[in-house]
Amino acid sequence: MNLKNVDDVLMTTRSVRKRLDFERDVPLDLIKECLEIAIQAPTGGNSQGWHFVVVTDPAKKAAIGELYRESFFIYARARDEQAATQGQGELYEQQQMRVVKSAVYLANNMGRVPVMVIPCIHGRVENLGTMAQAGLYGSILPATWSFMLALRARGLGAAWTTLHLRYEKEVAAILGIPDDVTQAALLPVAYYTGEDFQPAKRIPAVEVTSWNQWGERP
Repeated sequence: MNLKNVDDVLMTTRSVRKRLDFERDVPLDLIKECLEIAIQAPTGGNSQGWHFVVVTDPAKKAAIGELYRESFFIYARARDEQAATQGQGELYEQQQMRVVKSAVYLANNMGRVPVMVIPCIHGRVENLGTMAQAGLYGSILPATWSFMLALRARGLGAAWTTLHLRYEKEVAAILGIPDDVTQAALLPVAYYTGEDFQPAKRIPAVEVTSWNQWGERP
């Protein structure tokens, strides 16, 4: 493998919000190609219970986008109130304000994206124990991330969002998703504007890694 190329895709796959190109069409053949890659991901017991709903219908995108927008601002107000009680006085700390602005932008424009992809998994997590919940989500999240990596390698951007799940039933009704299927995320997919992406600033791995026992450093 060319580790440089592999590492570049892994380290520069960002949640793309403000740089999504709403005007440029996304070829559905590219979506299909990325989904074929995604389903090579592992699933619990090789169950392969995944299903991907690709949404390009303008009316359905607009309806889902409005539900996402409503959910986002409910979430944002709650976070703002929480920050105020903690004496922060802002929705997020100062160093996160750029992320906040891009999240607001996406909330106001979600319905305009060329393609929405909703990864789903057969089964429900309600009344399941911790192990079963982990197994269910663990059977769809790796495929979803593989899909995003495949998009990135082809010059497409996406953002991992879940706020539409406040209105999961309403979205299911719009798209005809059966009651026994769980939606895992909502991915807005588009080409991105501007230049390439760079690795993000992160807390060093050594500071968030324990060896053999919680809190132990090598």
